[in-house]
Amino acid sequence: MSEQLLYTAAANFEAARRVLILPEGHRSRNFHGHSFLTEVRCALPDGWASFPGGEIEELRDKLTSTIAPLDYNDLNRELEQPTDENLARWVRARLSIPGVESIGVQSTQHEGVDLDNKEHAHIWRRYVFESAHQLPNVPAGHKCGRMHGHGFEVIIHADQDLGTSEIGVDYDHLDALWAPINSELDHACLNDIPGLKNPTSEVISNWIWQRLKPQLPELSWVTVYETASCGAHFDGQNYRIWKEMTLDSATQLRRAPEGDRRRQIHGHTYTLRLHLHAQLDELMGWTVDFGDVKQLFDPIFKRLDHHPLHEIPGLVDTDCANLARWIKSQAAPLLPQLDRIDLYETRGCGAILTWGNVGPALPI
Repeated sequence: MSEQLLYTAAANFEAARRVLILPEGHRSRNFHGHSFLTEVRCALPDGWASFPGGEIEELRDKLTSTIAPLDYNDLNRELEQPTDENLARWVRARLSIPGVESIGVQSTQHEGVDLDNKEHAHIWRRYVFESAHQLPNVPAGHKCGRMHGHGFEVIIHADQDLGTSEIGVDYDHLDALWAPINSELDHACLNDIPGLKNPTSEVISNWIWQRLKPQLPELSWVTVYETASCGAHFDGQNYRIWKEMTLDSATQLRRAPEGDRRRQIHGHTYTLRLHLHAQLDELMGWTVDFGDVKQLFDPIFKRLDHHPLHEIPGLVDTDCANLARWIKSQAAPLLPQLDRIDLYETRGCGAILTWGNVGPALPI
């Protein structure tokens, strides 16, 4: 597939609402509030920003000014039905930016909607279960061969063509479907559960898919976080994994105009997420060992972390887009399964470089 670059930006607003489209007795019909997070993903044309490398900050400023009327407001004054889906529509209609791919609205850290220009909604809800497991087929001495535990997280993704509908799959419906699955997984040894003899993240995601899909036709992906920095997705046919890390690095945008603070040496704690797509190894129960990804990428990581990025030879500039392209050039030969790189300089603000299936959106 051809390479695609998306710029991303995120901004918060605090607001109250009543969602009267929901059934009588639903708690969200009451007046309540959220710390909302909005996100935009767009394929910006060359020359859109005031200088090459200024795209992310200018995109964030545009988004922030667009949602300003919603901040500390009663959303029912702005929208008759202020659902997450309608809020995304409201933002999209007022955000005068070319190449918008999707608008995301997270009403909490555990749920949200991403809406594209074709009224296709990607609805997600996050769940947590606390369990133990061990992987029986790993080589001797592998740490995952010992009985250990995780605070697992699961994200249920549902894709729906909304048309003119004001709400997609109700989060409470997802809660009801998840409840019996949670009762099996939570505070259990996963190896003792039928079908989870080898409970890797990939196997768990497939196990959950098989139980949910018959009851939730809109189910599009199941995501399992084994730790906060790695996990697996399954869509009924394809497996994807990701490995996340942070980089504490100095930077300097050489193409920023004279007097611009970004031209000075400064720094970020970057969030870097590597996405890989591969066939499942039936014996091991995984696509790629997370530990192998970390080990193979480590020499590249060490060139980036706690270093001045602007001194790396061959790097055009240290904006996220150019950094992601440089990381691809270094990592792709070592990790042939790699097909997407997310790089954020601050929360939700960065670039996504993909040359394969984009895969599901993950919460910011």
